[in-house]
Amino acid sequence: KFEFLYGLELPIVEKIRIIARKIYGAADVEILPEAQVKIDRYTAQGFNNLPICMAKTHLSLSADPGLKGAPTGFTIPIRDVRASVGAGFLYPLVGTMTTMPGLPTRPCIYDIDLDMETGDVLGLF
Repeated sequence: KFEFLYGLELPIVEKIRIIARKIYGAADVEILPEAQVKIDRYTAQGFNNLPICMAKTHLSLSADPGLKGAPTGFTIPIRDVRASVGAGFLYPLVGTMTTMPGLPTRPCIYDIDLDMETGDVLGLF
């Protein structure tokens, strides 16, 4: 039976803190101002009961990709929190990392063509 590590009714920051401590070995989290604004907004919008999916570097359990092994006692900086409301979760961005834009369901290549008479490429813009 699947169970979350935390109660979904807990505040967003507490859910993030539980994941950071129990999964990553962190001492605590630091919620940066931009992230706190988003947390307040999502709470006001009623999304605070959504589960959390942390977005962080795969190179370390901490936010520091150079910190190898199984470190403990570090602080995880949460620089932003984003919502995937349709998918049903919130995802905090840990430290400095880039995210990829969403891709369309139909690749744009299907709309690109070559006019054989003029040599113009069609459908790029």
